[in-house]
Amino acid sequence: MPFTLPAAASLFKPGQSGTIERFTNEHLAGKLLDIGVRPGSRLRVVRKSPFGGSWYVKIDRQCLALRKKELACIMVK
Repeated sequence: MPFTLPAAASLFKPGQSGTIERFTNEHLAGKLLDIGVRPGSRLRVVRKSPFGGSWYVKIDRQCLALRKKELACIMVK
Protein backbone atom coordinates (compact mmCIF):
# COMPACT_ATOMS: atom_id res chain seq x y z
CA MET A 1 0.00 0.00 0.00
CA PRO A 2 1.54 3.36 -0.98
CA PHE A 3 2.32 5.90 1.70
CA THR A 4 0.64 9.25 1.04
CA LEU A 5 1.76 12.51 2.57
CA PRO A 6 -0.83 14.85 4.06
CA ALA A 7 -1.84 17.80 1.87
CA ALA A 8 -3.80 20.96 2.59
CA ALA A 9 -7.50 20.54 1.85
CA SER A 10 -7.41 23.80 -0.15
CA LEU A 11 -5.36 21.98 -2.82
CA PHE A 12 -8.15 19.46 -3.43
CA LYS A 13 -10.41 19.68 -6.45
CA PRO A 14 -14.19 19.19 -6.28
CA GLY A 15 -14.93 15.49 -5.86
CA GLN A 16 -11.68 14.66 -4.07
CA SER A 17 -11.80 13.35 -0.53
CA GLY A 18 -9.57 12.22 2.30
CA THR A 19 -9.27 11.83 6.06
CA ILE A 20 -8.45 14.83 8.24
CA GLU A 21 -5.10 14.24 9.91
CA ARG A 22 -4.29 17.49 11.74
CA PHE A 23 -4.52 21.29 11.71
CA THR A 24 -1.66 23.70 11.05
CA ASN A 25 -3.13 26.84 12.63
CA GLU A 26 -3.93 26.61 16.34
CA HIS A 27 -6.36 29.56 16.34
CA LEU A 28 -8.41 28.26 13.40
CA ALA A 29 -8.19 24.72 14.79
CA GLY A 30 -10.16 25.84 17.85
CA LYS A 31 -12.90 27.30 15.66
CA LEU A 32 -13.02 24.22 13.43
CA LEU A 33 -13.24 21.90 16.44
CA ASP A 34 -16.16 23.98 17.76
CA ILE A 35 -18.17 23.36 14.58
CA GLY A 36 -17.43 19.63 14.57
CA VAL A 37 -14.41 19.35 12.26
CA ARG A 38 -12.21 16.74 13.95
CA PRO A 39 -9.10 14.76 13.04
CA GLY A 40 -10.13 11.35 11.75
CA SER A 41 -13.24 12.73 10.03
CA ARG A 42 -13.81 12.13 6.32
CA LEU A 43 -13.67 15.33 4.22
CA ARG A 44 -14.95 15.67 0.64
CA VAL A 45 -14.79 18.86 -1.42
CA VAL A 46 -18.18 19.31 -3.09
CA ARG A 47 -17.63 22.58 -4.99
CA LYS A 48 -15.99 26.01 -4.94
CA SER A 49 -17.79 29.33 -5.20
CA PRO A 50 -17.36 31.10 -8.57
CA PHE A 51 -14.71 33.52 -7.30
CA GLY A 52 -13.06 31.11 -4.85
CA GLY A 53 -14.18 32.90 -1.69
CA SER A 54 -15.76 29.90 -0.04
CA TRP A 55 -15.72 26.15 -0.56
CA TYR A 56 -18.60 23.78 0.03
CA VAL A 57 -17.36 20.63 1.80
CA LYS A 58 -18.92 17.58 3.38
CA ILE A 59 -17.32 16.40 6.61
CA ASP A 60 -18.71 13.05 7.73
CA ARG A 61 -22.47 13.74 7.42
CA GLN A 62 -22.24 17.50 7.89
CA CYS A 63 -22.17 20.03 5.02
CA LEU A 64 -20.20 23.24 5.57
CA ALA A 65 -19.05 26.30 3.67
CA LEU A 66 -15.47 27.18 4.63
CA ARG A 67 -13.10 29.97 3.59
CA LYS A 68 -9.97 29.05 1.67
CA LYS A 69 -7.72 30.00 4.64
CA GLU A 70 -9.72 27.64 6.89
CA LEU A 71 -9.31 24.82 4.38
CA ALA A 72 -5.60 25.59 4.02
CA CYS A 73 -4.99 24.75 7.68
CA ILE A 74 -6.69 21.33 7.41
CA MET A 75 -4.17 18.64 6.52
CA VAL A 76 -5.82 15.70 4.78
CA LYS A 77 -4.39 12.27 4.02
